[in-house]
Amino acid sequence: MKCPFCKQDNDRVVDSRVIGEGRSIRRRRKCLSCDKRFTTYERIEAAPRLVVKQDQRREHFNRDKILQGLRFACKKRPISEEQLEAIASRVEAEVFEKYDNEVSTRSVGEHVSEILKDIDQVAYVRFASVYREFTDVEQFGQAIEPLRRSSAGSAEAVLSDQKDEVLG
Repeated sequence: MKCPFCKQDNDRVVDSRVIGEGRSIRRRRKCLSCDKRFTTYERIEAAPRLVVKQDQRREHFNRDKILQGLRFACKKRPISEEQLEAIASRVEAEVFEKYDNEVSTRSVGEHVSEILKDIDQVAYVRFASVYREFTDVEQFGQAIEPLRRSSAGSAEAVLSDQKDEVLG
C-alpha cells in the first residue's frame, strides 16, 4: 500500500480490526519510510447495485456518498469516524442483501435515517432534512414530533418507575 504522505510502497500493518459486523477490516499502517501512520479499510466487492434517483436516473451504488452525507449530518456531533464507517457498512450490507439490482435513493436514505435516529437525534434530523429535501419549518416539525413523543414517553416511564420505588 502506498503511503499517502510520502508515496512510498513500504509499510507494515500495526493493528487490524473487524468492523461493520464482520463485513470490513480496518487496518492501521505505519510507513517505514517516513514513520507516519495511516488507516485503510478492506471490504468485499459484490456485484454492483444501481441507485434510482428521484429523476429516474441510475447510478452505481456509492458508499462514499453515504459517508459524505453522514459526515455532513454529524459535523460537530459526538460521533467518531469509525462509527460513521460502521453505519455506512451496515447500510451497504442491507442494500446488497435486500435488493437484487436496483434500490431507490429514498430507501437508502430511510436505512441511514433509521440507524442515525438511534445514535444521535440531531444528526438524524440534519440528515433527514437534506435527503427528504425539507422546504419549510413545518416539515422539520413533522420530523421532530415523533422524537419528542418517544422522549416524553421515556421520561414518563422513568418517572413512573421512580414513583413506584418511592411508594413501593
